[in-house]
Amino acid sequence: MKRKWKITLAILVPVLVAGGIYGGKRWSERDLVTVQSGAVARSDLTALVTASGEVKPRNYINIGANAQGRIVDILVKEGQRVRKNQVVARIEHVQAQADVAAQKAMVASTEADSAASEQGIRVADETIKTQEATLEKSRNELKRSKMLLDNAEKMFGYNLIAQQDLDQRKADYDSNAASVRENEARLQQMKVQRQQSAAQLNSVQRRVAQVEAGLARIEDVLAKYDALAPLDGVVTDLPVRVGETVVPGVQNSAASTIMTIADMSLITAEVKVDETDIVNVHLNQIANISIDAIPNKTFTGKVIDIGNTAILRSSGLAASQSANSSQEAKDFKVVIAFDSPPEEVRPGLSCSAKIVTATRKNVLAIPIQALTVRKKGDLEAPQDGKVLASTNAPVDKSRNEEIQGVFVIANGRAEYRKVDTGITGATDIEVLSGLNDGDQIITGSYKTIRTIRNQARIKVDNRPPALADTKP
Repeated sequence: MKRKWKITLAILVPVLVAGGIYGGKRWSERDLVTVQSGAVARSDLTALVTASGEVKPRNYINIGANAQGRIVDILVKEGQRVRKNQVVARIEHVQAQADVAAQKAMVASTEADSAASEQGIRVADETIKTQEATLEKSRNELKRSKMLLDNAEKMFGYNLIAQQDLDQRKADYDSNAASVRENEARLQQMKVQRQQSAAQLNSVQRRVAQVEAGLARIEDVLAKYDALAPLDGVVTDLPVRVGETVVPGVQNSAASTIMTIADMSLITAEVKVDETDIVNVHLNQIANISIDAIPNKTFTGKVIDIGNTAILRSSGLAASQSANSSQEAKDFKVVIAFDSPPEEVRPGLSCSAKIVTATRKNVLAIPIQALTVRKKGDLEAPQDGKVLASTNAPVDKSRNEEIQGVFVIANGRAEYRKVDTGITGATDIEVLSGLNDGDQIITGSYKTIRTIRNQARIKVDNRPPALADTKP
């Protein structure tokens, strides 16, 4: 019997001692918080803004119908390159073409009348010149006859010249004088006729100008039946076919779109940036662009345009056009120009861009998850975590002030320390003040960082989660 008790005591005593030791250890570690730690170190940081969108040419134009009618010919294919002012499609234009032909005939007839009037004026001018020459000849003959008659009377007297010769000279003089008077009257009449012809020509010329203006108007109407390429580019969209009817735009209705021509010399990625990131995006910032249809390749570009109007994420409309947009998420349009776009790129391809908004070299950095926020009142509480509050004490609003910081490991405890931060990288964030190179901080777990209190006792366990969950 005594032997049994000895055996029993020999078994129970070690068990009780071991249990006491384990219980004491568990008791002493009852308020320990298991954490993961890391050292504050220097590194290079790059701040990125990620956005998604689609590939678009910088300049593209939708060619709309300028006249109503049936499409009778499409002269290009989708993907074909075209030149500026090249005819790319034709609309049925029988009536307009007939109007142009009729107007051209009227112009030709009017121009013929004008040419005839001009010829008549030229003939009149030549006749007037001939008549003026004849008149001048008659005047000269009259002058000579008068001179001979006067000299004969003065020098020789009437008895020295035969009466017949004297009478003949007087008759010649009178005839020449009458011819001069007749030619002067005829010349005056010709000048009046010439003025009338000039007035008639002026009227005909005005009619010619009017008819030509009408022809220009009708030709402009006819030209609207031909769709012309407004720029050098590529046909990127061809939604119509031969035989379909198109209509021009009216006050509240857009014209039928015949095709879209894009200038592929400058390809862009048009992305939408979240409103919280747009303040960090600036012109000429470098961006890395990935196109979904071209995997495993990254293209570079730079920001060339930043939108000023917020776009509702749900509808794609401008926020100013919606009455209920205050609570919706908003984006801003950012245009990035490709430095060297691939030849296989097509408008409309989905893409994503990472815009480099800032870079820092050799700066203090900590993991983003280590950064947390605590209220000032929680940091001023006693070490045991209990806050003595009095219902009669005045409310101190400053105790609700939120302070950004990290938990530094000091003497086996978590010491909350305020930090100022700079740019944010992919996994780390820049520290401007509050920490020194080599400081040990709590980096995990995420749940622990959210719930741990200032000055809490801690136990560091940096083993991988699978090993940390395994009992020793």
